[in-house]
Amino acid sequence: MPTPPTAGSAPRAPRPSRRSVLAAMAAAVPVAGLPVLSARASAAPVDGVLPGGGDLGPNVLVFDPATPNIQGTLDEVFKRQESAQFGEGRVALLFKPGTYRGLNAQIGFYTSIAGLGLSPADTTFHGDVTVDAGWFNGNATQNFWRSAENLTLHPVNGTNRWAVAQAAPFRRMHIKGGLNLAPDGYGWASGGYIADSRIDGTVGPYSQQQWYTRDSSMGGWNNAVWNMVFSGVEGAPAQSFPDPPYTTLDTTPVSREKPFLYLDGADYKVFLPEKRTNARGTTWGSGTPRGESLPLGQFYVARPGVDAATLNAALAQGLNLLLTPGIYHLDRPVEVRRANTVVLGLGYPTLVPDNGVTAMKVADVDGVRLAGFLIDAGPVNSATLLEVGPEGASADHAANPTTVQDVFIRIGGAGPGKATISMVINSNHTLIDHTWVWRADHGDGVGWETNRADYGVRVNGDDVLATGLFVEHFNKYDVEWRGERGRTVFFQNEKAYDAPHQAAIQNGDIKGYAAYKIADGVTAHEGWGLGSYCYYHVDPTIRQDHGFQAPAKPGVKPHHLLVVSLGGKGQYEHVINSIGAPTSGTSTVPSTVVSYP
Repeated sequence: MPTPPTAGSAPRAPRPSRRSVLAAMAAAVPVAGLPVLSARASAAPVDGVLPGGGDLGPNVLVFDPATPNIQGTLDEVFKRQESAQFGEGRVALLFKPGTYRGLNAQIGFYTSIAGLGLSPADTTFHGDVTVDAGWFNGNATQNFWRSAENLTLHPVNGTNRWAVAQAAPFRRMHIKGGLNLAPDGYGWASGGYIADSRIDGTVGPYSQQQWYTRDSSMGGWNNAVWNMVFSGVEGAPAQSFPDPPYTTLDTTPVSREKPFLYLDGADYKVFLPEKRTNARGTTWGSGTPRGESLPLGQFYVARPGVDAATLNAALAQGLNLLLTPGIYHLDRPVEVRRANTVVLGLGYPTLVPDNGVTAMKVADVDGVRLAGFLIDAGPVNSATLLEVGPEGASADHAANPTTVQDVFIRIGGAGPGKATISMVINSNHTLIDHTWVWRADHGDGVGWETNRADYGVRVNGDDVLATGLFVEHFNKYDVEWRGERGRTVFFQNEKAYDAPHQAAIQNGDIKGYAAYKIADGVTAHEGWGLGSYCYYHVDPTIRQDHGFQAPAKPGVKPHHLLVVSLGGKGQYEHVINSIGAPTSGTSTVPSTVVSYP
């Protein structure tokens, strides 16, 4: 058993292919048999008008300190969700303000846990909120699709464990102790994301290969492997890329925290944090956070089984959407046309376009907030899965941008799925704050053509900012950035594992499609902490000319770039364009470029 790395050390061994080590996963058992502790009644439509508010449904479990057998309920949920990577179960665990003692909430797939206070201090655990990897023999690289938000924790042994991979945000959390991001035994780990949180003690990433932390505070951070990025974080390590590979920005250029559900007395409301510029530290550390609240009555509370026509009717009435946990099949796009509309998911509700439609389209309007849901491609190819703004969008949204937060996209894995472009950002000034856009490399419905998806994220809008951009395994470009003055803080990528041979990825006279391409006509673009990995296990002789492609213009300035060959399965010739040393042999050691050009 390996010992944990010491501060500043950097283990270099390759992480194994997720596909090569995954057994077929059983579907989750629905949580309908568990107690429903919300007491709000559903309202029926009156004269064709859809109601606002209502019951949060059977997959939202609401607790207060007097609820009997909380630990037993938590254990039952975890038993159902622990290994249900591609199952149908979805659940949100919500805790009313108060103090809870002796709990260990283990968090499995498609499970969200959150406090219902306006501040993390309102809901306090003398206990833990835990993610480990016992289900996968100590390997945490597949601990996806789960979250923890808005709680204060006093960990039992002084340190809370949150060993996650992609799509597992840790938001608005206060840890009165340390935070361990590695699984028990310090096995493989590939995450992750923290925002608007305070960790009083030290964060130990240990085996985590990359991580992004935004607008938070911490007592310390004790090592790095490949790519650790911080923006607006009090207590972050000093800038030192590439040795150790810390990328540290004093502030975050623009941020606006994710909306969240809370209780105001007996009434549910959704809090909408205000936009910050040059942000640093948490939004809640100095008292009541700044923003506005919307009563639940201004939301259509959607339950699984509702169709797209009903969701669109609710939006047309002027209601926002609260998507409760479950799977929603769509025969037409969900159309968000009104400025300042909120679409908020609980427990990772999943939108599935069944007939090749786009799952969601957003008009070119101010202030839309999309948060906390998953889009799963259907078996008929969709041209796009999420569109923010129509083609040619041109309005200025600098004062009130659209935000896309904890919105995850998946093509394949749960079954056959196809999409030409997964996420298209046409609206100017859009904030993409933590997304994982993933063409599946394991699970059901996986193969070079079976879950074909050429492009992950395409940005056409100007002045778009991405904070925490995870995009993996696409057949061509993972990210293609065409808009001006784009910025990315942290990028994590793996090229498609399953490319059958060199010809399959040939891009004209270029070997391979870049993971992140800045279009030739772009004159201004900047990025910090950008990494791409390859693991061409089907044909290890495949060569990539580079991980990054950019025009040679003074305003195009990526910083802190790296490429890694995992175990020598394929190689990169350069890091960006023709700059940067090649990866070589079977040594999983990054090749880096500190600044381009």
